[in-house]
Amino acid sequence: MLAEDSVLLRAGLTGLLERLGFEVASVPDGAALTAAVRESVPDLVVTDVRMPPAYADEGLRAALALRATWPALPIVVLSQYIEPDGAAELLTSGGGRAIGYLLKDRIVDVDDFAATLRRVAAGGTAVDPQVVARLLRRRAEPLAALSPREREVLALIAEGLSNAAIMRALGISEPAVAKHVRGIFTKLGLPSDDDTNRRVLAVVAYLGSGNGPATGLGEG
Repeated sequence: MLAEDSVLLRAGLTGLLERLGFEVASVPDGAALTAAVRESVPDLVVTDVRMPPAYADEGLRAALALRATWPALPIVVLSQYIEPDGAAELLTSGGGRAIGYLLKDRIVDVDDFAATLRRVAAGGTAVDPQVVARLLRRRAEPLAALSPREREVLALIAEGLSNAAIMRALGISEPAVAKHVRGIFTKLGLPSDDDTNRRVLAVVAYLGSGNGPATGLGEG
């Protein structure tokens, strides 16, 4: 289910996703998205943030409401805009599973985009590093203890990369990656874990918290 207010972009995304093997239904706003999902729960929702009538955060609020009703409903926010408060709430909903927040202008490979959508539909997590960076700025003080390399590793964790994938991306050994991951979570006061989804959830949950380290992260 695709929610996008721009007629041309909605048609273009529909055609692209269909060519990539998805069966797509589309709606023009958050209210229509909510109604359509209630009528027939889809395998995946892809929604913009700013849609009619106020072009504020209607799409994101619709996504939050849908996850409140169907915590396991896979949702990918696809937007030009980052709404930090809503992003943090959305990314920690449903145990942090089957959720994503991507930026339109930063999608450069359609096959990677399709793979990301399928990963979220299967229960995975995908967060654009710029979304994480915006959340990080809200909690800048704890991050002052991180080294430049740890910040690089944290950005890749937020993209959903495994230790092996981070090793390849940065050209360092896997034991070195594991050491950096342990250091990141130790310095942020978070439990270390090798599960990609739980690592992303821990980062986002911590950044979305107003009072300190994340707690009650569940088994996601």
